[in-house]
Amino acid sequence: MKPEIIFEDDVLVAINKPSGLLSIPDREGKEISLKKILLEKYGEIFTVHRLDKATSGVIVFAKDETTHAVLSQLFESRETEKIYFGLVQGSLSPATGRITEPIMQHSSGNGKMVLHAKGKPSVTEYEVVEDFKRFSWVKFKILTGRTHQIRIHSQFTGHSIVCDELYGNGEPVFISSLKKKYNLSKNEEAEKPILSRLALHSASLKFLVNDREYFFEAPLPKDIKALLQQLRKWQ
Repeated sequence: MKPEIIFEDDVLVAINKPSGLLSIPDREGKEISLKKILLEKYGEIFTVHRLDKATSGVIVFAKDETTHAVLSQLFESRETEKIYFGLVQGSLSPATGRITEPIMQHSSGNGKMVLHAKGKPSVTEYEVVEDFKRFSWVKFKILTGRTHQIRIHSQFTGHSIVCDELYGNGEPVFISSLKKKYNLSKNEEAEKPILSRLALHSASLKFLVNDREYFFEAPLPKDIKALLQQLRKWQ
């Protein structure tokens, strides 16, 4: 789970975060986090935004308090362009849309979010890029940055993100479920899933600071690319 530095200068660093790595330490502080790794490298680092542990892709940290304040304001005032790609269950109809359901934290305090009229305004735009019938490859543009926003908005459409344990069925994807005639190799006792983690990726991030445009992209990770290749082949 080694994070890859996409870009850095004197004021910020952009990382391609691997799936399975926390963005910042959790309450217990037992697991390694991206922020802890960056603190060890830079001595001082400031959180601007977060990605879910299972989500891969672009995330930015500030190197000083001034930049942290500027970037935090940009995110708060929606002056950033955030693009995600995700694989959802089934065929989305219509193929493009805008979801505006407000989001708030679940009363249980277990970290889960719910849609509620008293929640914070939340806006997600989506566009189906490829329809595989059983699954759809979707581009998401989020105009707000609520916790689990894409995941719960996808659930609202009736098409949860693949392998989402909180807002979907959480079931992994096996090649045998895509390919009619599938046989285990001689060395396999049981089939391993081609994807068993949340199928969501932070693909790009763009913003303007002091008249300078920053634009970062993170390529798709191997597991999601492999699944897409299989879908294009067998679906």
